[in-house]
Amino acid sequence: METSIILEKGQGEVVEKKSRFIATLVPVATEEEAESYIASVKKQYYDARHNCYAYIIGSNMEKKKCSDDGEPSGTAGRPMLEVLEKNGLTNALVVVTRYFGGTLLGTGGLLRAYQGAATEALKDATIAKKLTGRTFTIRCPYTMLGKMEHYAEGGKVHFLDREYGENIVLKMLCEEKDYENVKLDITEMSEGKIAPEDVTTTEYAASDGKIIIL
Repeated sequence: METSIILEKGQGEVVEKKSRFIATLVPVATEEEAESYIASVKKQYYDARHNCYAYIIGSNMEKKKCSDDGEPSGTAGRPMLEVLEKNGLTNALVVVTRYFGGTLLGTGGLLRAYQGAATEALKDATIAKKLTGRTFTIRCPYTMLGKMEHYAEGGKVHFLDREYGENIVLKMLCEEKDYENVKLDITEMSEGKIAPEDVTTTEYAASDGKIIIL
């Protein structure tokens, strides 16, 4: 399953029969980081009746946890976790704080409110697909730079860094599935004189043309 990560946190709010459901969606790298953030939210909203949460951590979404924090079982944490799962989010935590409005919402009402608040926070966040790629360097003459820049404009490769010396050293990135074709293209463009060096498998994300190495 393809996974996505949070680049910038999101916030959202749902009001249901005067009960306020305030949601925050943030990136977290470890369980300890998630638990620390949950504790900070509980401190911030110390006068709220409930601070429910759900999180997923790990490259393969292997660690999942959720809490109803006193709400009827299955009405808060699990619906919020489903929002994360449905969107393939990992290393992500959503916390929803509820201020009780005086009217009981029932099981269905609670489920919709918690899931709705989590969804609103997701809409506000900046999300990017998590990708596996290959970073590599090539050493090419200055006369070949224009050709490489034109090739990169096609979107198959990205420049990460350049070093200028006797030759130009280009550090580049491509998706893992494209690497063999990229390697072949470079070989053909250079008439067999250039081959990728220092090849490394890398996890990264792309958003608005920007590359974020994870």
